[in-house]
Amino acid sequence: MLSDTNKHKGLRNQLVATIKSKGIKDTKVLDAISKIPRHLFMDSGFIDFAYQDKPFPIGADQTISQPYTVAFQTELLQVKPNDKILEIGTGSGYQTAVLKELKAEIYSIERQHELFIKTKKLLPKLGYVPKKLLFGDGYIGLPEQAPFDGIIVTAGAPYVPKALLSQLKIGGRLVIPVGDEVQVMTLFIRNGAKEFEKHEFGDFRFVPMLKDSNK
Repeated sequence: MLSDTNKHKGLRNQLVATIKSKGIKDTKVLDAISKIPRHLFMDSGFIDFAYQDKPFPIGADQTISQPYTVAFQTELLQVKPNDKILEIGTGSGYQTAVLKELKAEIYSIERQHELFIKTKKLLPKLGYVPKKLLFGDGYIGLPEQAPFDGIIVTAGAPYVPKALLSQLKIGGRLVIPVGDEVQVMTLFIRNGAKEFEKHEFGDFRFVPMLKDSNK
């Protein structure tokens, strides 16, 4: 039953106040989070915790990211309406929904088949349909659809895949957590064919970004 009650909406407003107090300033990002029923992206056993600012398991050893982290990454991406965005790690689809609320055109890749099947069914029911949702290897990106205005990686990458940098438009932004046990949130802005500007934004913790074992 896909219900979204006044209680849920009230809890979302509290969540928005929490992440705003932690430094998120982009009103469009805050507004998106206020609209999205996060509890519908989680297993029913965690439904009472859906509007806490915490990550939770979603199966296949993966998690739905902490709302603050989702907001932080999205704010760094600086999404504009009709931007072409590549999302690496669809997961539960919650980040996808945030990007859809910002009116982006989304291409999303998920490495875990169990989550891919589950999320592919869920997103249309909630009205958040990406342009393409693919099962595949995020390390190689989606060259046939490049270039992208923005690329967002929602898993911890041990290094920055060159394929993702090469698929950015000039002026495009890649937001990626880089590291092994702990990741540094990193922003790359493409300023030229081989010229990238790099910014780092402190430590975060993500599940690892996996390669396709069949390649």
